[in-house]
Formats: sequence, C-alpha cells, structure tokens
Amino acid sequence: MIVDLPSSNTSAVNKKLVELRESGGVQAQGRVLTLVIVTDDGAGIESAIEAANTASHEHPCRVIVLARGARRAAARLDAQIRVGGDAGASEVIVLRGYGPLAGGEAGAGMVMPLLLPDAPVVAWWPAEAPAVPAEDPIGVLAQRRITDALSAKDPIKAFEQRRATHVAGDTDLTWTRLTQWRALLAAALDFPPHEEVTSALVVGEKVSPSTDLLAGWLATRLGVKVKRSPAAGGQGMTLVQLTRASGKVELSRPDGKTATLSQPGQPDRMIALARRGVPDCIAEELRRLDPDETYGEALAGVEAVSRGRSAVKV
Repeated sequence: MIVDLPSSNTSAVNKKLVELRESGGVQAQGRVLTLVIVTDDGAGIESAIEAANTASHEHPCRVIVLARGARRAAARLDAQIRVGGDAGASEVIVLRGYGPLAGGEAGAGMVMPLLLPDAPVVAWWPAEAPAVPAEDPIGVLAQRRITDALSAKDPIKAFEQRRATHVAGDTDLTWTRLTQWRALLAAALDFPPHEEVTSALVVGEKVSPSTDLLAGWLATRLGVKVKRSPAAGGQGMTLVQLTRASGKVELSRPDGKTATLSQPGQPDRMIALARRGVPDCIAEELRRLDPDETYGEALAGVEAVSRGRSAVKV
C-alpha cells in the first residue's frame, strides 16, 4: 500500500501512520531501529528503498528516506508512506523536501519527529555523502553512519575523505564488500604450516577503494610490507598473495564470480566469490550498532601500503 501526502508536514505524516496502524495496515511491534536514507531526489531512490526493504526482512525497521529536491523552489514537503508489500518487513516514509526544506538542519528537523522512540538510528548515504558524516545534521542523530565511496562521483576522493574524517560509528560499504575475502584469507592462514607472512600483494582495479582498504587491513593485521598494484583486467579486487617461507598463499578472482585458493602442498580450491550487492552489504551493516574498530584500523593502515605502477595479470 502506498499513501501519497502532497504538500504535507510531519504532523500529518505521523497522524496518517497512526491511522494505518489502527486500521491494521502497519504493525509497529518489532521495529528494532530507524534507518534514515539521505539522497537526492531521482532514480536512485527506488534502488535504495529496495535494498532497505530486502535488509528489513532480517532487521525490521522504520525506513525514512530524505529525498532532497530542487533547492531553487518554494518551500514544500511531499510525503509518501509505504506499508505492506511495498515496504518489506518495514514501513517506509519518503520525504521530498524542496527549497529551504531540501537538506541541512531543515532535513534533520523533518526526520526527528518520525524517529522510533528508544530505538537506535542508522544513517545511510547511498551515493554522495557529506565530507564529515559525523558532523552532518542527520549524522549527529545516528549511532551508525554508512557511506559508499564506490558510488560517489569521484570514488578515490570520497575514500580519502573517509580516511581523513573517520570517527567511531562511521563505516563504508567498501569495507563490507570485503567480508568474504577477509574470512577466506584468515581461514587459509589457519592451515599448517603455521608460518609468519613475510610480505603481501593486493591486486585490483585502479579505481577500487575496497582493494586499497584490504591492503590497509593486511598491513595492520600482519605487520608486514604490503604492495597494492593495478590489475591488467577483471573487476574490483582480483588477487591477494601472501608470501610465507614455504611458498605463497594466493586467492585470485579474475572473473568477479569465482575465486581460486592456492596453497603449497594442497590442491587448488574453487570458491564462489561473487561481488556483493548493496542489499547484502546493508543487511550486514545493520547487524552491529557498535563502532567497528577494525575498519578504523584498516583505514589508518592504507598509509603504510606501497604502490605498484605495473599492471598485474591474474
């Protein structure tokens, strides 16, 4: 069910939510958090809502979408409420603000009356994020702040901003996309021989914040020299190579779908390792509301990574 409330206000939105709840269309019980999505009004809204709806099956929540409209317009708020089959296991409130209501303090003022009482708040910027999310009016309301450097117009610049302005509670989907890579590499080092890693090589697309971040993670966790090189082909991250006295542990994924794990003295293993979608990443991020200290350490570790200029073929 979709209910449109043109030229509305937050009081009217709250009143309509109560009416829907009393009529049995909305079940308020079981909402574990409020997810605030901040984006510009456009085609990207629906994909963000779809990702939130998918994640809501694991984390029932209230989703508030703050869609910033034209700034050179008269002040107006167009609201929309989605429940039932149009909202997954959540209730979705879309706020389209125009003119003075298109963002900043005004946006936070519209969101505040709609937050679930006594529930954590998570803010997510699916595309362009503020330079310092923790100081943004919406970011101040949130316990966790999720950005995505890869979806920004300039991923490298966005990633450098995340490194320079990181505070506890910040996270980025470039980190979440690495979960399976980190788990496989950690598991590989659990097998004998239990030797120290002496050096590491990480290969990926030239513009791949996740590749840079994995290199930083290895530098902090292993305390060894890590080299980050561009890939001659493939998408995203394509190869991680850990050197030990007995040989090299290699995890390669040239096609973006299937990886091969090679270890000395063991047969090669084929592993499904497709690139993770946004819904899967958002669902993972909503599983924890405490600061991700390992992510912060990985960001700091990027500084110690050396850069290779020659492209590496996998």
